[in-house]
Amino acid sequence: MKFTSKIVLALSMLITSMISCTDKFEELNTDPNRPKDVTPGVLLGQMQYRLINNNVTTSRNFTNELMQVDAPRSSTSGQGLHRYVVQPGQAVWTGYYDRLTDVEDIYKVSDKLKENNYKAIALVYKSWVYSILTDLYGDIPYSQAIKAQDGNFQPAFDKQKDIYVQILKDLETANGLFDDTKALTYGGDLVYNANALSGSKNPGIQKWRKFANSLRLRLLLRISKRNGEIDVNQQITNILANPATYPVFTSVADDAIFRYPGTFPYFNPYYNARLSDWNAGNYFTKFFLSKLNSTNDPRRTVWMTTVNVGGVPVYQGIESGYPTTLEYVVDRNSSYNDILKTIPQLGIMMTYSEVEFIKAELALKGFITGKTPAAHYDSGISASMAQWGVALPAGFLTQAGIAYNSNVSIEQQLEQIILQKYYAFFFVDYQSWFEKRRTGYPVLPRGTGIPAENIFPSRVPYPTYLQSLNSGNLQAAVASMGGDNSNVKVWWEK
Repeated sequence: MKFTSKIVLALSMLITSMISCTDKFEELNTDPNRPKDVTPGVLLGQMQYRLINNNVTTSRNFTNELMQVDAPRSSTSGQGLHRYVVQPGQAVWTGYYDRLTDVEDIYKVSDKLKENNYKAIALVYKSWVYSILTDLYGDIPYSQAIKAQDGNFQPAFDKQKDIYVQILKDLETANGLFDDTKALTYGGDLVYNANALSGSKNPGIQKWRKFANSLRLRLLLRISKRNGEIDVNQQITNILANPATYPVFTSVADDAIFRYPGTFPYFNPYYNARLSDWNAGNYFTKFFLSKLNSTNDPRRTVWMTTVNVGGVPVYQGIESGYPTTLEYVVDRNSSYNDILKTIPQLGIMMTYSEVEFIKAELALKGFITGKTPAAHYDSGISASMAQWGVALPAGFLTQAGIAYNSNVSIEQQLEQIILQKYYAFFFVDYQSWFEKRRTGYPVLPRGTGIPAENIFPSRVPYPTYLQSLNSGNLQAAVASMGGDNSNVKVWWEK
Protein backbone atom coordinates (compact mmCIF):
# COMPACT_ATOMS: atom_id res chain seq x y z
CA MET A 1 0.00 0.00 0.00
CA LYS A 2 2.78 2.35 0.90
CA PHE A 3 4.55 1.35 -2.34
CA THR A 4 1.44 2.21 -4.36
CA SER A 5 1.10 5.58 -2.63
CA LYS A 6 4.68 6.40 -3.48
CA ILE A 7 4.01 5.59 -7.16
CA VAL A 8 0.92 7.81 -7.20
CA LEU A 9 2.84 10.62 -5.49
CA ALA A 10 5.70 10.31 -7.99
CA LEU A 11 3.32 10.33 -10.95
CA SER A 12 1.55 13.38 -9.52
CA MET A 13 4.81 15.26 -9.15
CA LEU A 14 5.86 14.27 -12.67
CA ILE A 15 2.59 15.51 -14.16
CA THR A 16 2.82 18.74 -12.20
CA SER A 17 6.37 19.20 -13.44
CA MET A 18 5.30 18.55 -17.03
CA ILE A 19 2.46 21.05 -16.74
CA SER A 20 4.85 23.60 -15.28
CA CYS A 21 7.32 22.99 -18.13
CA THR A 22 4.52 23.28 -20.66
CA ASP A 23 3.46 26.60 -19.15
CA LYS A 24 7.01 27.87 -19.64
CA PHE A 25 7.51 26.23 -23.04
CA GLU A 26 7.39 29.52 -25.01
CA GLU A 27 9.77 31.17 -22.57
CA LEU A 28 12.26 28.30 -22.74
CA ASN A 29 12.13 28.10 -26.52
CA THR A 30 12.54 31.81 -27.21
CA ASP A 31 15.89 32.95 -28.56
CA PRO A 32 16.72 36.10 -26.56
CA ASN A 33 18.98 37.29 -29.38
CA ARG A 34 16.33 37.03 -32.10
CA PRO A 35 14.04 40.04 -32.69
CA LYS A 36 10.40 39.37 -31.77
CA ASP A 37 9.06 41.56 -34.56
CA VAL A 38 10.19 42.20 -38.11
CA THR A 39 11.56 45.72 -38.35
CA PRO A 40 13.11 47.53 -41.30
CA GLY A 41 16.45 47.41 -39.49
CA VAL A 42 16.37 43.61 -39.43
CA LEU A 43 15.86 43.49 -43.20
CA LEU A 44 17.99 46.39 -44.40
CA GLY A 45 21.57 45.23 -43.90
CA GLN A 46 21.08 41.76 -45.38
CA MET A 47 19.26 43.23 -48.37
CA GLN A 48 22.07 45.74 -48.96
CA TYR A 49 24.69 43.01 -48.83
CA ARG A 50 22.90 40.60 -51.15
CA LEU A 51 22.08 43.26 -53.70
CA ILE A 52 25.61 44.57 -53.98
CA ASN A 53 26.96 41.03 -54.36
CA ASN A 54 24.76 40.67 -57.44
CA ASN A 55 26.33 43.79 -58.88
CA VAL A 56 29.93 42.91 -58.11
CA THR A 57 29.69 39.47 -59.70
CA THR A 58 27.78 40.61 -62.78
CA SER A 59 30.19 43.48 -63.35
CA ARG A 60 33.08 41.02 -63.23
CA ASN A 61 31.40 38.32 -65.32
CA PHE A 62 29.39 40.37 -67.82
CA THR A 63 30.32 44.03 -68.23
CA ASN A 64 34.06 43.64 -68.01
CA GLU A 65 34.17 41.17 -70.89
CA LEU A 66 31.61 42.94 -73.08
CA MET A 67 33.23 46.35 -72.58
CA GLN A 68 36.78 45.07 -73.24
CA VAL A 69 38.02 45.51 -69.71
CA ASP A 70 39.07 41.87 -69.83
CA ALA A 71 38.82 38.85 -72.13
CA PRO A 72 38.97 35.09 -71.50
CA ARG A 73 42.34 33.39 -71.89
CA SER A 74 40.76 30.71 -74.06
CA SER A 75 37.51 30.89 -76.06
CA THR A 76 37.17 28.17 -78.68
CA SER A 77 33.40 27.87 -79.01
CA GLY A 78 32.79 30.96 -81.10
CA GLN A 79 30.56 32.25 -78.31
CA GLY A 80 31.25 34.76 -75.57
CA LEU A 81 30.41 38.33 -74.69
CA HIS A 82 33.69 39.49 -76.20
CA ARG A 83 32.28 38.28 -79.54
CA TYR A 84 28.97 40.07 -78.90
CA VAL A 85 27.05 36.88 -78.17
CA VAL A 86 24.60 37.57 -75.34
CA GLN A 87 22.64 34.61 -74.00
CA PRO A 88 19.01 34.94 -72.80
CA GLY A 89 18.85 36.02 -69.18
CA GLN A 90 22.63 36.25 -68.96
CA ALA A 91 22.31 39.33 -66.78
CA VAL A 92 20.57 39.46 -63.40
CA TRP A 93 16.82 38.86 -63.34
CA THR A 94 15.86 36.43 -60.58
CA GLY A 95 18.52 37.77 -58.22
CA TYR A 96 17.20 41.32 -58.52
CA TYR A 97 13.53 40.41 -58.29
CA ASP A 98 14.26 38.27 -55.21
CA ARG A 99 15.85 41.25 -53.50
CA LEU A 100 13.06 43.55 -54.62
CA THR A 101 10.73 41.53 -52.39
CA ASP A 102 12.94 42.59 -49.47
CA VAL A 103 12.79 46.21 -50.64
CA GLU A 104 8.98 46.05 -50.78
CA ASP A 105 8.86 44.50 -47.30
CA ILE A 106 11.05 47.27 -45.90
CA TYR A 107 8.78 49.89 -47.44
CA LYS A 108 5.55 48.29 -46.15
CA VAL A 109 6.85 47.71 -42.62
CA SER A 110 8.29 51.24 -42.49
CA ASP A 111 5.02 52.70 -43.69
CA LYS A 112 3.14 50.97 -40.86
CA LEU A 113 5.71 52.16 -38.34
CA LYS A 114 5.71 55.69 -39.83
CA GLU A 115 9.47 55.49 -40.39
CA ASN A 116 9.99 57.86 -43.31
CA ASN A 117 13.75 57.52 -43.52
CA TYR A 118 13.46 53.77 -44.07
CA LYS A 119 10.70 54.35 -46.62
CA ALA A 120 12.94 56.77 -48.49
CA ILE A 121 15.88 54.33 -48.47
CA ALA A 122 13.55 51.63 -49.83
CA LEU A 123 12.46 53.96 -52.64
CA VAL A 124 16.09 54.68 -53.55
CA TYR A 125 16.87 50.97 -53.73
CA LYS A 126 13.70 50.27 -55.69
CA SER A 127 14.57 53.00 -58.20
CA TRP A 128 18.19 51.90 -58.49
CA VAL A 129 17.39 48.22 -59.06
CA TYR A 130 14.53 48.78 -61.48
CA SER A 131 16.60 51.27 -63.47
CA ILE A 132 19.25 48.62 -64.00
CA LEU A 133 16.70 45.94 -64.87
CA THR A 134 14.89 48.06 -67.44
CA ASP A 135 18.15 49.29 -68.97
CA LEU A 136 19.20 45.66 -69.34
CA TYR A 137 15.98 44.26 -70.80
CA GLY A 138 13.68 47.11 -71.81
CA ASP A 139 10.06 46.48 -70.86
CA ILE A 140 9.84 44.51 -67.59
CA PRO A 141 7.32 43.66 -64.86
CA TYR A 142 7.08 46.72 -62.64
CA SER A 143 3.65 47.92 -61.49
CA GLN A 144 2.41 44.34 -61.04
CA ALA A 145 5.73 42.84 -59.91
CA ILE A 146 6.25 41.48 -56.37
CA LYS A 147 2.53 40.75 -56.03
CA ALA A 148 2.65 36.99 -55.42
CA GLN A 149 1.06 37.42 -51.98
CA ASP A 150 -1.88 39.01 -53.75
CA GLY A 151 -2.16 36.03 -56.08
CA ASN A 152 -0.52 37.64 -59.13
CA PHE A 153 2.04 35.15 -60.40
CA GLN A 154 2.01 36.41 -63.99
CA PRO A 155 2.67 40.16 -63.90
CA ALA A 156 2.27 42.32 -66.97
CA PHE A 157 5.34 44.02 -68.45
CA ASP A 158 5.41 47.81 -68.19
CA LYS A 159 6.84 49.96 -70.95
CA GLN A 160 10.25 51.41 -70.20
CA LYS A 161 9.02 54.99 -70.54
CA ASP A 162 6.34 54.42 -67.89
CA ILE A 163 8.88 52.80 -65.59
CA TYR A 164 11.22 55.76 -65.91
CA VAL A 165 8.42 58.22 -65.19
CA GLN A 166 7.63 56.44 -61.91
CA ILE A 167 11.26 55.93 -60.92
CA LEU A 168 11.93 59.66 -61.27
CA LYS A 169 8.83 60.42 -59.19
CA ASP A 170 9.91 57.95 -56.51
CA LEU A 171 13.34 59.53 -56.24
CA GLU A 172 11.79 62.96 -55.83
CA THR A 173 9.48 61.53 -53.18
CA ALA A 174 12.44 59.98 -51.38
CA ASN A 175 14.24 63.32 -51.42
CA GLY A 176 11.28 64.87 -49.59
CA LEU A 177 10.91 62.02 -47.10
CA PHE A 178 14.46 62.06 -45.77
CA ASP A 179 14.72 63.74 -42.37
CA ASP A 180 18.30 64.38 -41.23
CA THR A 181 17.20 65.28 -37.70
CA LYS A 182 16.33 61.66 -36.98
CA ALA A 183 18.37 58.48 -36.61
CA LEU A 184 17.28 55.17 -38.07
CA THR A 185 15.23 53.87 -35.16
CA TYR A 186 16.06 50.21 -35.76
CA GLY A 187 19.55 50.64 -37.22
CA GLY A 188 20.68 48.25 -39.93
CA ASP A 189 22.26 50.64 -42.46
CA LEU A 190 25.57 49.20 -43.70
CA VAL A 191 26.15 51.78 -46.45
CA TYR A 192 26.06 55.19 -44.76
CA ASN A 193 25.68 54.12 -41.13
CA ALA A 194 22.67 56.40 -40.71
CA ASN A 195 21.88 54.60 -37.47
CA ALA A 196 22.68 57.46 -35.09
CA LEU A 197 22.82 61.23 -34.91
CA SER A 198 25.98 63.28 -34.78
CA GLY A 199 24.94 66.20 -32.65
CA SER A 200 21.55 67.26 -33.94
CA LYS A 201 22.02 65.94 -37.48
CA ASN A 202 22.31 62.59 -39.23
CA PRO A 203 25.19 62.71 -41.76
CA GLY A 204 24.18 59.31 -43.10
CA ILE A 205 20.69 60.47 -44.00
CA GLN A 206 22.18 63.54 -45.66
CA LYS A 207 24.25 61.23 -47.85
CA TRP A 208 21.25 59.04 -48.66
CA ARG A 209 19.46 62.15 -49.85
CA LYS A 210 22.43 63.06 -52.04
CA PHE A 211 22.41 59.54 -53.46
CA ALA A 212 18.72 59.87 -54.38
CA ASN A 213 19.32 63.08 -56.31
CA SER A 214 22.58 61.93 -57.88
CA LEU A 215 20.85 58.79 -59.11
CA ARG A 216 18.04 60.91 -60.52
CA LEU A 217 20.61 63.00 -62.39
CA ARG A 218 22.18 59.82 -63.82
CA LEU A 219 18.82 58.56 -65.06
CA LEU A 220 17.74 61.91 -66.51
CA LEU A 221 20.95 62.04 -68.53
CA ARG A 222 20.35 58.44 -69.61
CA ILE A 223 17.02 59.37 -71.21
CA SER A 224 18.09 62.78 -72.51
CA LYS A 225 17.22 61.81 -76.10
CA ARG A 226 13.61 61.53 -74.93
CA ASN A 227 13.35 65.11 -73.73
CA GLY A 228 9.90 66.26 -74.76
CA GLU A 229 8.26 62.95 -73.99
CA ILE A 230 9.47 63.53 -70.42
CA ASP A 231 10.52 66.95 -69.12
CA VAL A 232 14.14 65.82 -68.84
CA ASN A 233 15.87 69.18 -69.33
CA GLN A 234 13.57 70.94 -66.90
CA GLN A 235 14.16 68.35 -64.19
CA ILE A 236 17.94 68.54 -64.71
CA THR A 237 17.81 72.33 -64.53
CA ASN A 238 15.81 72.21 -61.30
CA ILE A 239 18.31 69.89 -59.64
CA LEU A 240 21.32 71.94 -60.71
CA ALA A 241 19.73 75.26 -59.75
CA ASN A 242 18.55 74.17 -56.29
CA PRO A 243 21.37 72.36 -54.48
CA ALA A 244 19.80 72.99 -51.08
CA THR A 245 16.58 71.31 -52.16
CA TYR A 246 18.21 68.67 -54.36
CA PRO A 247 21.72 68.03 -52.99
CA VAL A 248 23.99 65.70 -54.95
CA PHE A 249 27.40 64.18 -54.20
CA THR A 250 30.04 66.83 -53.54
CA SER A 251 33.00 64.71 -52.41
CA VAL A 252 34.23 61.12 -52.31
CA ALA A 253 32.94 60.94 -48.74
CA ASP A 254 29.45 60.85 -50.28
CA ASP A 255 30.15 57.81 -52.49
CA ALA A 256 27.35 55.23 -52.40
CA ILE A 257 29.50 52.20 -51.69
CA PHE A 258 28.81 49.11 -49.62
CA ARG A 259 32.19 48.85 -47.94
CA TYR A 260 32.86 45.22 -47.19
CA PRO A 261 34.00 44.94 -43.56
CA GLY A 262 35.79 41.64 -44.21
CA THR A 263 34.05 40.02 -41.24
CA PHE A 264 31.52 37.21 -41.20
CA PRO A 265 29.12 37.10 -42.97
CA TYR A 266 29.80 40.26 -45.00
CA PHE A 267 32.62 39.14 -47.25
CA ASN A 268 33.36 40.30 -50.77
CA PRO A 269 31.84 37.58 -53.04
CA TYR A 270 35.34 36.79 -54.36
CA TYR A 271 36.92 36.62 -50.92
CA ASN A 272 37.51 32.86 -51.11
CA ALA A 273 37.77 32.58 -54.89
CA ARG A 274 40.31 30.10 -56.20
CA LEU A 275 43.17 31.39 -58.32
CA SER A 276 41.71 29.74 -61.42
CA ASP A 277 38.37 31.44 -60.85
CA TRP A 278 39.76 34.83 -59.97
CA ASN A 279 42.60 35.68 -62.32
CA ALA A 280 43.91 32.65 -64.20
CA GLY A 281 41.11 32.55 -66.77
CA ASN A 282 40.81 36.22 -67.74
CA TYR A 283 43.30 38.91 -68.67
CA PHE A 284 42.96 42.64 -69.10
CA THR A 285 42.73 43.76 -72.71
CA LYS A 286 45.14 45.81 -74.73
CA PHE A 287 42.41 48.40 -75.24
CA PHE A 288 41.77 48.86 -71.53
CA LEU A 289 45.47 48.99 -70.71
CA SER A 290 46.64 51.21 -73.56
CA LYS A 291 45.47 54.50 -72.06
CA LEU A 292 46.39 53.47 -68.50
CA ASN A 293 49.90 52.53 -69.59
CA SER A 294 50.50 55.58 -71.77
CA THR A 295 49.58 57.90 -68.90
CA ASN A 296 51.12 55.85 -66.06
CA ASP A 297 47.76 55.65 -64.33
CA PRO A 298 48.30 54.77 -60.63
CA ARG A 299 45.00 52.85 -60.42
CA ARG A 300 46.77 49.96 -62.14
CA THR A 301 48.56 49.11 -58.89
CA VAL A 302 45.21 48.38 -57.25
CA TRP A 303 43.38 46.85 -60.17
CA MET A 304 45.85 44.47 -61.80
CA THR A 305 48.93 42.32 -61.64
CA THR A 306 52.17 42.78 -63.52
CA VAL A 307 54.09 40.22 -65.58
CA ASN A 308 57.82 40.05 -66.19
CA VAL A 309 58.94 40.88 -69.70
CA GLY A 310 62.72 40.84 -70.09
CA GLY A 311 63.05 40.99 -66.33
CA VAL A 312 60.91 44.13 -66.09
CA PRO A 313 57.46 44.12 -64.43
CA VAL A 314 54.90 45.48 -66.91
CA TYR A 315 51.17 45.69 -67.35
CA GLN A 316 50.38 43.68 -70.45
CA GLY A 317 47.06 42.84 -72.10
CA ILE A 318 45.45 40.64 -74.74
CA GLU A 319 43.11 41.13 -77.68
CA SER A 320 39.35 40.98 -77.30
CA GLY A 321 37.11 39.23 -79.82
CA TYR A 322 40.02 37.15 -81.04
CA PRO A 323 39.70 34.10 -83.38
CA THR A 324 38.72 30.74 -81.87
CA THR A 325 42.10 29.27 -82.86
CA LEU A 326 43.94 31.59 -80.48
CA GLU A 327 44.65 30.66 -76.88
CA TYR A 328 46.73 32.75 -74.51
CA VAL A 329 49.42 31.21 -72.33
CA VAL A 330 48.77 31.11 -68.58
CA ASP A 331 50.34 33.88 -66.46
CA ARG A 332 51.78 35.83 -69.38
CA ASN A 333 49.39 38.79 -69.13
CA SER A 334 47.97 41.06 -66.44
CA SER A 335 44.91 39.92 -64.52
CA TYR A 336 42.97 40.94 -61.42
CA ASN A 337 44.97 41.93 -58.39
CA ASP A 338 44.30 39.84 -55.27
CA ILE A 339 43.83 43.12 -53.39
CA LEU A 340 40.39 43.40 -55.02
CA LYS A 341 39.23 40.25 -53.20
CA THR A 342 39.54 41.97 -49.83
CA ILE A 343 39.38 45.68 -50.61
CA PRO A 344 36.38 47.29 -48.84
CA GLN A 345 35.33 49.65 -51.63
CA LEU A 346 34.41 47.11 -54.32
CA GLY A 347 30.68 47.32 -53.54
CA ILE A 348 30.05 50.38 -55.72
CA MET A 349 26.59 51.76 -56.49
CA MET A 350 27.36 55.34 -57.49
CA THR A 351 30.22 57.75 -56.90
CA TYR A 352 31.11 61.41 -56.76
CA SER A 353 33.42 60.78 -59.71
CA GLU A 354 30.43 59.79 -61.84
CA VAL A 355 28.50 62.89 -60.78
CA GLU A 356 31.39 65.10 -61.88
CA PHE A 357 31.50 63.41 -65.29
CA ILE A 358 27.72 63.85 -65.56
CA LYS A 359 28.14 67.55 -64.82
CA ALA A 360 31.01 67.80 -67.32
CA GLU A 361 28.69 66.55 -70.05
CA LEU A 362 25.83 68.74 -68.91
CA ALA A 363 28.08 71.82 -68.86
CA LEU A 364 29.26 70.89 -72.36
CA LYS A 365 25.63 70.86 -73.49
CA GLY A 366 24.87 74.27 -72.05
CA PHE A 367 23.46 73.50 -68.60
CA ILE A 368 24.58 75.78 -65.78
CA THR A 369 26.62 73.66 -63.39
CA GLY A 370 28.83 76.34 -61.83
CA LYS A 371 32.01 75.07 -63.50
CA THR A 372 33.44 74.45 -66.95
CA PRO A 373 33.36 71.00 -68.57
CA ALA A 374 37.14 70.86 -68.10
CA ALA A 375 36.91 71.57 -64.37
CA HIS A 376 34.30 68.83 -63.85
CA TYR A 377 36.35 66.45 -66.00
CA ASP A 378 39.47 67.03 -63.90
CA SER A 379 37.46 66.63 -60.71
CA GLY A 380 35.99 63.35 -61.98
CA ILE A 381 39.43 61.88 -62.60
CA SER A 382 40.77 63.12 -59.25
CA ALA A 383 37.77 61.69 -57.41
CA SER A 384 38.23 58.28 -59.02
CA MET A 385 41.85 58.22 -57.87
CA ALA A 386 40.80 59.08 -54.33
CA GLN A 387 38.03 56.48 -54.43
CA TRP A 388 40.57 53.73 -55.15
CA GLY A 389 43.01 55.02 -52.56
CA VAL A 390 45.80 56.18 -54.87
CA ALA A 391 47.48 59.58 -55.00
CA LEU A 392 47.00 61.77 -58.04
CA PRO A 393 50.50 62.16 -59.55
CA ALA A 394 51.82 65.65 -60.09
CA GLY A 395 51.07 66.84 -63.61
CA PHE A 396 48.77 63.91 -64.33
CA LEU A 397 45.82 66.07 -65.43
CA THR A 398 47.91 68.23 -67.77
CA GLN A 399 49.80 65.50 -69.61
CA ALA A 400 49.10 64.50 -73.20
CA GLY A 401 46.30 61.95 -73.42
CA ILE A 402 44.61 63.24 -70.26
CA ALA A 403 44.51 67.05 -70.52
CA TYR A 404 41.05 68.23 -71.47
CA ASN A 405 40.97 69.84 -74.91
CA SER A 406 38.21 72.42 -75.19
CA ASN A 407 39.31 73.52 -78.66
CA VAL A 408 37.90 70.47 -80.44
CA SER A 409 34.30 69.81 -81.44
CA ILE A 410 31.52 69.18 -78.91
CA GLU A 411 31.45 65.54 -79.99
CA GLN A 412 35.19 65.14 -79.50
CA GLN A 413 34.96 66.73 -76.07
CA LEU A 414 32.15 64.31 -75.18
CA GLU A 415 34.38 61.42 -76.24
CA GLN A 416 37.08 62.63 -73.84
CA ILE A 417 34.61 62.77 -70.98
CA ILE A 418 33.06 59.35 -71.60
CA LEU A 419 36.44 57.64 -71.97
CA GLN A 420 37.50 58.74 -68.51
CA LYS A 421 34.04 57.96 -67.18
CA TYR A 422 34.53 54.45 -68.58
CA TYR A 423 37.61 53.98 -66.41
CA ALA A 424 35.82 55.45 -63.40
CA PHE A 425 33.08 52.84 -63.94
CA PHE A 426 35.45 49.97 -63.07
CA PHE A 427 33.29 47.43 -61.16
CA VAL A 428 30.13 49.60 -61.35
CA ASP A 429 27.53 47.03 -62.47
CA TYR A 430 26.54 47.64 -66.14
CA GLN A 431 26.94 51.42 -66.31
CA SER A 432 29.79 51.60 -68.83
CA TRP A 433 27.75 49.43 -71.23
CA PHE A 434 24.66 51.60 -70.77
CA GLU A 435 26.73 54.72 -71.46
CA LYS A 436 28.31 53.13 -74.53
CA ARG A 437 24.82 52.47 -75.86
CA ARG A 438 23.73 56.03 -75.07
CA THR A 439 26.75 57.91 -76.46
CA GLY A 440 28.66 55.50 -78.69
CA TYR A 441 31.75 55.91 -76.50
CA PRO A 442 34.29 54.65 -75.84
CA VAL A 443 35.01 53.50 -79.38
CA LEU A 444 35.93 49.83 -78.94
CA PRO A 445 38.13 48.05 -81.49
CA ARG A 446 36.39 45.16 -83.26
CA GLY A 447 38.25 41.89 -82.85
CA THR A 448 38.97 39.81 -85.93
CA GLY A 449 37.24 36.81 -84.37
CA ILE A 450 33.85 38.53 -84.14
CA PRO A 451 31.55 37.17 -86.88
CA ALA A 452 30.43 39.85 -89.34
CA GLU A 453 26.78 39.34 -88.45
CA ASN A 454 27.38 40.00 -84.73
CA ILE A 455 26.72 43.60 -83.76
CA PHE A 456 27.35 45.33 -80.46
CA PRO A 457 24.42 44.38 -78.20
CA SER A 458 21.75 46.82 -77.03
CA ARG A 459 20.00 44.62 -74.49
CA VAL A 460 19.84 41.18 -72.90
CA PRO A 461 17.15 38.77 -74.17
CA TYR A 462 14.57 37.74 -71.57
CA PRO A 463 15.22 34.55 -69.53
CA THR A 464 13.87 31.52 -71.40
CA TYR A 465 11.96 30.19 -68.39
CA LEU A 466 9.54 33.10 -68.71
CA GLN A 467 8.13 31.34 -71.78
CA SER A 468 6.54 28.77 -69.49
CA LEU A 469 6.00 30.89 -66.36
CA ASN A 470 4.57 34.06 -67.90
CA SER A 471 4.15 33.32 -71.60
CA GLY A 472 1.25 35.63 -72.46
CA ASN A 473 2.72 38.76 -70.91
CA LEU A 474 6.17 37.92 -72.24
CA GLN A 475 4.91 37.64 -75.80
CA ALA A 476 3.04 40.93 -75.46
CA ALA A 477 6.26 42.63 -74.31
CA VAL A 478 8.28 41.08 -77.14
CA ALA A 479 5.71 42.26 -79.70
CA SER A 480 5.71 45.76 -78.20
CA MET A 481 9.50 46.02 -78.27
CA GLY A 482 9.83 44.59 -81.77
CA GLY A 483 11.63 41.38 -80.84
CA ASP A 484 13.60 39.64 -78.15
CA ASN A 485 17.21 39.61 -79.23
CA SER A 486 20.27 41.60 -78.25
CA ASN A 487 19.95 43.89 -81.29
CA VAL A 488 16.62 45.41 -80.22
CA LYS A 489 17.07 48.93 -78.89
CA VAL A 490 15.29 49.98 -75.71
CA TRP A 491 13.14 53.12 -75.62
CA TRP A 492 15.81 55.61 -74.58
CA GLU A 493 18.36 54.30 -77.09
CA LYS A 494 16.13 54.57 -80.18
